[in-house]
Amino acid sequence: MTSDKSSDSRLTNLFLDMLAAEQGAGENTLGAYRRDLEDFSAFLARASENFVTAGTQTLRDYLGDLDVRGFKSSSVARRLSAMRHLFRFLLSERIRSDDPAAILSGPRRGRSLPKVLSIADVDRLLARAKAAIDAPGASTTQRLRAARLYCLLEVLYATGLRVSELVSLPLSAARRDARMIVVRGKGDKERLVPLNDASRQAMAAYLAAMDDQRGEGKAATAKPKWLFPSFGESGHLTRQHFARELKELAGAAGLAPRLVSPHVLRHAFASHLLHNGADLRIVQTLLGHTDISTTQIYTHVVEERLKSLVRDLHPLAEV
Repeated sequence: MTSDKSSDSRLTNLFLDMLAAEQGAGENTLGAYRRDLEDFSAFLARASENFVTAGTQTLRDYLGDLDVRGFKSSSVARRLSAMRHLFRFLLSERIRSDDPAAILSGPRRGRSLPKVLSIADVDRLLARAKAAIDAPGASTTQRLRAARLYCLLEVLYATGLRVSELVSLPLSAARRDARMIVVRGKGDKERLVPLNDASRQAMAAYLAAMDDQRGEGKAATAKPKWLFPSFGESGHLTRQHFARELKELAGAAGLAPRLVSPHVLRHAFASHLLHNGADLRIVQTLLGHTDISTTQIYTHVVEERLKSLVRDLHPLAEV
């Protein structure tokens, strides 16, 4: 029996086309599935197997190989999920007559609590970012980059957007009278997210910095489509570039860079809202979670708040 990697590649493309067309999977989701399935296909090739011929034991061998390579249980579970989706697709399309992944069990894993920055930590990040805008001797370009980073932070902490949603905001999101922005999230679903005064002011300052740079002897150019434009293929700032700038800012603010990321700030947004009494369903809507169970990872914040309320307010609580 020989391996057919070209066949695996073709089936992967068919599977990803289905996810995009029928389930509205975004580019990041499709990219993750592609990487997982390419790794799986490479393993099968070494065993002279492919997606059409592989049996349950071969799939178990692959999961064992991931463990030997030091993959975390969460990563192994994600690879298993990709395989299950693939083989259900192959069965439904009658490319296979069986589903070798149906009886596989994944690694046991507890759901870890998200890393959360304190309000004081977020304040330190914002203060450091804002101070960089008016740094003595900074060039117009440096001021623009600082204003952009400050704007990114204020909008992220004000809205809890996914980083992919944040960097791809259109320029129209920064209208001076905007109190809400329309966000296109996972599955191409839209939701309304409110802006606070701090984020609106940061947007205004950033747009002013953009105008200043355009006015420095440069020829008039059309306004960009994106709020955070770049010269890259996507046309807007990349997630990776923002994450690098954020880690540099964290170090400058005296915080451990490894503990700070755009997703951690999204967690901070949700946790700080819940800590201050927001309803879990409202936070679910703001985060764009389809299922409330995804938002329930933050219930530890609610539980701690309830405990403190009972401790502080109940007449029979221990002093």
